[in-house]
Amino acid sequence: MEDEGDNRANTFTKDDDDDEPPMLSSQAIEALKEFLNEQKQILLDGSREDGGSEVALMAEDWRLSQFWYDPETAETVAEEVRSLCLSAASPVACIACPTLYTYLKKIDSNISAQLLEYDKRFEQYGNDFTFYDYNQPEELPPTLKHTYQVVVADPPYLSKECLEKVAKTVAFLARPGESYLLLLTGEVQKDIAAELLGLYPCGFRPQHSSKLGNEFRLFTNYDPKERLGGWEREK
Repeated sequence: MEDEGDNRANTFTKDDDDDEPPMLSSQAIEALKEFLNEQKQILLDGSREDGGSEVALMAEDWRLSQFWYDPETAETVAEEVRSLCLSAASPVACIACPTLYTYLKKIDSNISAQLLEYDKRFEQYGNDFTFYDYNQPEELPPTLKHTYQVVVADPPYLSKECLEKVAKTVAFLARPGESYLLLLTGEVQKDIAAELLGLYPCGFRPQHSSKLGNEFRLFTNYDPKERLGGWEREK
């Protein structure tokens, strides 16, 4: 992302006698085309090739810090979560990760999943949607408390404050005793993830459809063995 200095340097000036509107450079046009194609593909990923209807994913809203996973990441994490749900006979809570929810439903429509999300566009998911503001981590329906043995979170911001509040939500949702927790966030959160939730990074590196500058990791509170690239817990 360009900084403000770069933006000011590229500001157009207009002569008094010039009535022509400013034109985008060829590089800017190509960048715009690439962005629009990416958004189109995200929307297409929510539709079957045979034209049948299934859960669709909306376009990213960068103002809400939304960056969807690329297909490989979404499929890999969804398959792991599906296997956990089946083995634990438990529904899954998806905290601020609509990509995961969408791919879970594409893989197995019978999976019971609850999406906790700030963006009310996802109200179209009906009873599977719960409005969630991480600044109010425990203001959730009491029916969700201690309901889930599988909880996945993708905090919207890479800050200690945000992760601390999301950790409170995880504790609210997770069943007492053994629960499977997965966290997708930046490498910079490694120490705080271990401290707050006892999570450690896996070898698998999540990627996003949009190109992000920060390195992201997948953290779990259980050893996935040979799955997800193995657990990288320090001895």
